[in-house]
Amino acid sequence: MTRWTVNCSLLYTDLPLLERPHAAAADGFGAVEFWWPWPVAVPEDREVEAFVRAIEDAGVRLTGLNFFAGDMAAGDRGLVSWPGRTKELLDNIPVVAAIGERLGCRAFNALYGNRIDGVAPEEQDELALETLTACAAGVPGTVLLEPVSGAPRYPLLTAAHAVAVLDRLAGVRNAGLLADFYHLAVNGDDVPAAIDRYAGRIAHVQIADAPGRGAPGTGELPLQRWLDALHATGYDGYVGLEYRAETAGAFAWLPREQRGGHPGAASKAPSDTASDTASDTASDTGGSSQ
Repeated sequence: MTRWTVNCSLLYTDLPLLERPHAAAADGFGAVEFWWPWPVAVPEDREVEAFVRAIEDAGVRLTGLNFFAGDMAAGDRGLVSWPGRTKELLDNIPVVAAIGERLGCRAFNALYGNRIDGVAPEEQDELALETLTACAAGVPGTVLLEPVSGAPRYPLLTAAHAVAVLDRLAGVRNAGLLADFYHLAVNGDDVPAAIDRYAGRIAHVQIADAPGRGAPGTGELPLQRWLDALHATGYDGYVGLEYRAETAGAFAWLPREQRGGHPGAASKAPSDTASDTASDTASDTGGSSQ
């Protein structure tokens, strides 16, 4: 059984943010995840209340939330290692924690941050250990560290890079690897080897197909095989659907009765090879791949 969760920061983008949890529920999903929903580290109380209420009213569970990561659209990828912006991240931690407490969320993604001109990488890495420790101490769950693609200055590209940082977090037990199979594959990481070596460190998983970061079946990644290997290690956490697709047909590859991840449902993960489902998916989604 695969427990799916929908990333509502990349999917349902044709809808206002607060309408997306309800749309996910209407499509048969019981869980959602979000990047940080606001352009500031500390939004107004009424904004937080509206966000929490939207998820509660939709009847879905919040399974993942990012810490404030700066201006993602402009290329920022986190404040964890960014000198001069530490206070923003520290101020953000209690807000993240409060949302987690109210909604039962227990997974919090702390994007490491880009390399900064004029700052020694060693200085950034030492700062990251301090801020990750603060994040872990401040939230009611697990802090996730994620290798990312498409960001030339982001230093964590492979599972080994992220685990090396986790290994330096002395005394921190609630931190783990976010293995996004899309990012790892695009960065040239050996995904099966990473699963085999780091299965015990993987605290959350996300998927998209490549090339294109589209829905499963639109690219060439053997996502079924990788998920099978992951589940064989005993992983029973959520798998985040973090891809780009038009809302109409975005989930045509996954039968509705399997979307909720209920016990006893024989969840069918993405096809092992693109050739198995690419033609059907292209038909269902208009062949779009972003």
